[in-house]
Amino acid sequence: MAAVLKIPVRMSVDEFLAWTPSDHQYWQLVDGQPQVMAPSNRTHGAIQAELSGLIGNHLIERGSPCSVIGRPGVIPRVQSDSNLRIADLAVTCSSYQAEEPALTDPVLVVEILSPSNQAETWRNVWAYTTIPSVQEILIVRTVTIGAELLRRNPDGTWPERPLAIEHGDLTLDSIGFSAPLTAPYRTTRLARAGA
Repeated sequence: MAAVLKIPVRMSVDEFLAWTPSDHQYWQLVDGQPQVMAPSNRTHGAIQAELSGLIGNHLIERGSPCSVIGRPGVIPRVQSDSNLRIADLAVTCSSYQAEEPALTDPVLVVEILSPSNQAETWRNVWAYTTIPSVQEILIVRTVTIGAELLRRNPDGTWPERPLAIEHGDLTLDSIGFSAPLTAPYRTTRLARAGA
């Protein structure tokens, strides 16, 4: 008989970080509720790997102190005691001396939008806008080649709608990055199909 995983009804971030489920899955904490995250499909995983490599290589070439982190825990400023979201990628430019369970000051957060989790992904995106250090949030599509970008305005506010990127270059001002929009899709079926 398989063991049944007991999920607490409501948790704080501290309780969530101390919780050790034995199911070997990724979990995030949303408004005090632990939520399991489904494994990435092949296109999602390929985009995540390609984008991580492109950004990481860019940061190395520039001699930047920033680093790209895969699947980091990110704590929004609003309801920070009951939320620890898991982003696909993030870039932070601060150093650290002791291990951190979550990034406290990302400048860029990346989410990869799969059809099965669009509502949840957009909830995470809007939660990231509450983090003072975040300058840009990139949302990359997996059904077609394209992305949406939220970039903080000079006065610190956010635009009402993200900028749609359908062709040309993907430019991230927060880290001085630019690459063809098609680059993160290099190893996906979308690149081969010319989507």
